[in-house]
Amino acid sequence: MPHIGKLIKEELDRQERTPAWLARKINCERPNVYYIFRQQSINTDLLMQISRALNVDFFQYYSDEYTEER
Repeated sequence: MPHIGKLIKEELDRQERTPAWLARKINCERPNVYYIFRQQSINTDLLMQISRALNVDFFQYYSDEYTEER
């Protein structure tokens, strides 16, 4: 199972964006973004917001794992 919080943090860093930027994009407080980074799993609505903000299909990580398991 992918550690989605870690993947989100890595992508945010790759894009050279800050947690404050992401917080504004997904309409939450900055400390909540740090909480997201620590999460192994995440609510799908929130993941969709983050995917749109960063322009990355984070759902693909789950699809890839499912395909590999088959």
